[in-house]
Amino acid sequence: MSTGVDGVIAVGSPADLAGAVGRTATGDWFEVTQERIAAFADATEDHQWIHLDAEQAAAGPFGTTIAHGYLTLSLLPHLASSLVQVGGVAMVMNYGMDRLRFLSPVPSGARVRAVTEILSAEPTAAGVRLASKVTVEIEGAEKPALVAHTLSLYVLEA
Repeated sequence: MSTGVDGVIAVGSPADLAGAVGRTATGDWFEVTQERIAAFADATEDHQWIHLDAEQAAAGPFGTTIAHGYLTLSLLPHLASSLVQVGGVAMVMNYGMDRLRFLSPVPSGARVRAVTEILSAEPTAAGVRLASKVTVEIEGAEKPALVAHTLSLYVLEA
């Protein structure tokens, strides 16, 4: 049986994921600091002024520095991975994405959180492939930062 009151969708085994289709879970808020944005810029060699130059960004289209879209995307493991808990798995692997849209920039210092909805659970030879819609909300904003249809493979314990 699945539970999923806001924080977590928990099931006893990968086979139980089929019963969780349509369930949603909402994570905790997480601050996207300027230090994290700068570290991501260094890691990816993407040093655009909209991410790093506070003075120039203040006069720019967003009024402040913003997180890279791919930084926000790269936070999905932290923001969403704890929202679905499955017993009887050896590991969970990122299987890919079917759709991704960046809808709003994340200002430096903003807080974001993930809302995960389970779309489907398909048995495979290795376990269960889970499709989820993950929306990254920005605290106080009307539109989310991004919406992604993600795929995860829940590998069965041997």
